[in-house]
Amino acid sequence: MDSEQRRKRKRTVGRHLHISSRSLFICFFFLIFLLFLSSHHHFFIFTPSTFRPSLTASTLSLLYSSASNSILDPLHPTAPSYTLQHRIIFPDHHLLILTTPQQHQLHQLDCVYYTLHPNASSPAPPLQVQVRPLLSTDRYDESRSIVRCPLPQTNYTAAGSQTVELRRRGEVGRRNLGFFINQTAQSWDRVAYEAILDGDTVVVFVKGLNLRPHKISDPTRIRCHFGLKSFHQNNAFLLNTRAVSVAQEVVRCMLPQSIRNNPDKVRGIRVTVSYLGGNVRHPVRVLVPSVATVSAPGGGKVQKRKSGKYELCACTMVWNQASALREWVMYHAWLGVERWFIYDNNSDDGVEKVVQDLDLQGFNVSRKSWPWIKTQEAGFSHCALRAREECKWVGFFDVDEFFYFPSEFHQNLREGVPGENYLKSVVANFSSSKSIAEIRTACHSFGPSGLHSPPKQGVTLGYTCRLQSPERHKSIVRPDLLDISLLNVVHHFQLREGFRYYNMPEGTAIVNHYKYQVWETFKAKFFRRVATYVVDWQEDQNKGSKDRAPGLGTEAIEPPNWRLQFCEVWDTGLKDFLLSYFADPATGLMPWERSSL
Repeated sequence: MDSEQRRKRKRTVGRHLHISSRSLFICFFFLIFLLFLSSHHHFFIFTPSTFRPSLTASTLSLLYSSASNSILDPLHPTAPSYTLQHRIIFPDHHLLILTTPQQHQLHQLDCVYYTLHPNASSPAPPLQVQVRPLLSTDRYDESRSIVRCPLPQTNYTAAGSQTVELRRRGEVGRRNLGFFINQTAQSWDRVAYEAILDGDTVVVFVKGLNLRPHKISDPTRIRCHFGLKSFHQNNAFLLNTRAVSVAQEVVRCMLPQSIRNNPDKVRGIRVTVSYLGGNVRHPVRVLVPSVATVSAPGGGKVQKRKSGKYELCACTMVWNQASALREWVMYHAWLGVERWFIYDNNSDDGVEKVVQDLDLQGFNVSRKSWPWIKTQEAGFSHCALRAREECKWVGFFDVDEFFYFPSEFHQNLREGVPGENYLKSVVANFSSSKSIAEIRTACHSFGPSGLHSPPKQGVTLGYTCRLQSPERHKSIVRPDLLDISLLNVVHHFQLREGFRYYNMPEGTAIVNHYKYQVWETFKAKFFRRVATYVVDWQEDQNKGSKDRAPGLGTEAIEPPNWRLQFCEVWDTGLKDFLLSYFADPATGLMPWERSSL
């Protein structure tokens, strides 16, 4: 009996050993197959190769598929579902990116912070929950929205592992510990945050590459990686291609050949970049975390007139400057600007409503939510790509900067208003040029002009005293003639080889820059500067730079006699012109005052 049982056990063990050996053989063969693929194809991101594989139909279906990784409202099956895609940690808030239906009610959500204490000896509960009201919500693109959450009250690192979620206001519930798997938040210090399609290339916007400012960098160390929409881990990137240009935060790469063959389905594919780290003897390719998906210029919506492109457009980036937008748009529309691109950098002062009102009045204004802090140069590169499809010329200038043509405005005409559409006619004269791709105009910087409070009739009428010498310039460019790097330093762009800029004579044209306004307005600059390579004023650096107010320190404390500073020349030229031709004869109101009533 015992011997029979021993024989059965041997047979059983033998079968198991046979199965295990077979399994090992299959796994070993599969591993060899994968290594073979990686040596010939780009399916593995860290293998240098020049061969570009073609995608099979099954691989393409994976690239174009989408799946939810976090349904926010599983307890209400009849309510719209919200898919939380990404979390980004900014210095002063959390940014959450969600896929949402068109009809969304994100204002009904709360920010929920879950803190996990893995130390069993800790006196704190294993899982702590903190609920705070969200800061704001916004529509990001056709299929996604963003939610801004305040930073949690507890310290992020000292409190243990922590993540932020959303839930409907008034709901009560706690997550189990498994909730923390794959809930990683990306740090804003290093992340690919935006991507836009441009012909056979994709332009990726990346924070944290630490490239030299204002210079074109070596693209040979950079690659782009394309991955699945339905996965959010860094190892889900299947294809990679070489970079053809790199400058500051902008990387341009070729599209994989198989994706180029399917241009209608390229939108929504995830993309990131990698760079060579380590040292010369032991280089290491480092993959940058990403929240970017490929989008078409203008989100697929391009406003072209039947008669062709707009002659003159304008692009700007704003943060809480809703009160200045009407004056700026209406004035420059009279000068001939036909299309407006407003990049909204986390405003919370109702700028969206102002843009909608202006658009309804026929000013052709669109707003782009741009939540990425200190990325003005990258935002202007993005805008140049969008505007190229619609505009011959694009001006890049701020809402406190106004073009002024002294000699043209003060002509004595028998009828009509002198200077109407004059800015458009100036750039149109260069549209057929074979060498000019940028028009630069010098700036006069105006001071508070003795005022204590913001001028009710607008900056053009309120601020009339300025510095004597011009400071810097602003540019209007041909977006189709920019260098492929899209390199810019806010004031001007790198042009394609063979093209140059033209300086407008100061007596003919000037930009009135209402730079140093009353302290109530000016102190907002201490919160954060929008340009990437301009030091925030709270930082004790570059105190002599022209990007700072002379003599101003690092704290938002009003200096003595602020209202009398930066005043060397009284200049009422633009004010006198506007009062003569645009003030309502009965009320004295300016057009931008009447439209806001």
